[in-house]
Amino acid sequence: MGVLRKPRLSPYLFTLLTFIVFITILYGEDFICIFGQLEPIPGRAISRPVKKREKLAFAIGKSEEKCDVFKGRWVRDELTRPLYEESECPYIQPQLRCQEHGRPDTEYQKWRWQPHDCDLPSFNATLMLETLRGKRMMFVGDSLNRGQYVSMICLLHRLIPEHAKSMKSYNNDALTVFRAKDYNASIEFYWAPFLLESNSDNAVIHRVSDRIVRRGSINKHGKHWKGVDILVFNTYLWWMTGLDIKLLKGSFEDEEKEIIEVSAEDAYRMAMRSMLRWVRKNMDRKKTRVFFTSMSPTHGKGIEWGGEPGENCYNQTTIIEDPNYWDSNSRKSIMKVIAEEFSKSKFPITFLNITQLSSYRKDAHTSIYKKQWSPLTAEQLANPVSYADCVHWCLPGLQDTWNELLFSKLFYP
Repeated sequence: MGVLRKPRLSPYLFTLLTFIVFITILYGEDFICIFGQLEPIPGRAISRPVKKREKLAFAIGKSEEKCDVFKGRWVRDELTRPLYEESECPYIQPQLRCQEHGRPDTEYQKWRWQPHDCDLPSFNATLMLETLRGKRMMFVGDSLNRGQYVSMICLLHRLIPEHAKSMKSYNNDALTVFRAKDYNASIEFYWAPFLLESNSDNAVIHRVSDRIVRRGSINKHGKHWKGVDILVFNTYLWWMTGLDIKLLKGSFEDEEKEIIEVSAEDAYRMAMRSMLRWVRKNMDRKKTRVFFTSMSPTHGKGIEWGGEPGENCYNQTTIIEDPNYWDSNSRKSIMKVIAEEFSKSKFPITFLNITQLSSYRKDAHTSIYKKQWSPLTAEQLANPVSYADCVHWCLPGLQDTWNELLFSKLFYP
């Protein structure tokens, strides 16, 4: 009777199997990433897989290699600036109409942003309107984002006949809609200074000393953003109270409210995560675009740029020349939060980094040349520095550059 022998594994086959297992473990994620993006064409063999950079919606080209459009300098340009006149854009709010309210100079209108290693594409209003045909563009945030929204309308409205355009407000002025009827297009602004629900959500009466933000409430406002093709978010200034942020658990309607206090950075991180989660669930990465505008600097401390103690943006007519100047009110810790959270986003967010370039423009604020909502006292009139607005910007002016950068990143990312 013969002895049964166990089949032996060939040493060559064993070596081959060991090698395959090793390679699979080492490069498994790369194989999944590469082959997961392939869409086989029937009847055609798959050749070398090539991972392509995703084309963003609305892109018609790409920016020059090694070009950072947010790094550059301001140059005088009296030929092409301003891009429009204050008097010819009726949509500018009274609080941004500096010439109408007595500003004696127009020098702040004559600066053009020049990146170091390339040129910004010229703002093409025709291209922008054709791109918006049948679509919605919405700016969401605070009054600084509303200024950028109005700037965009001023850049476009001259191409639209008077009878074919309109602007109306809805929902107690929380939503403002500019319509270009022949294009079936709308450019909108939605007031949400924290993006989340807060006790400062009234678009008209929102000067609340004890600000409270409701945690996890992005959908309260987000339901009004659905269906938008191009979203431009901002939120920063309202978080900077100098104190911890009060977060509400539950609802503002609850009789007994549970409120906790956290640092501005932690609260801001929570808001960014909520925004990114909403974007991922509600926006189509193949058809829509999302922008986020960084913090807008203030100029309330002249000593920071070499001015006198007690000086601010009042009566400033020149720019800051120091390329390393940084406004102390623009927290780098918040910029770090934005960078960390956006780097994890599965939906591509285009970051409009306007902070540094805007920090040079102490000359461009509305200062005292705006509509005052309350009568000024004799003491204020005797000391204009005391009531100068060093937060908002005159139009035309700096915020037109923000939209030139948006235009650049929309079409040439």
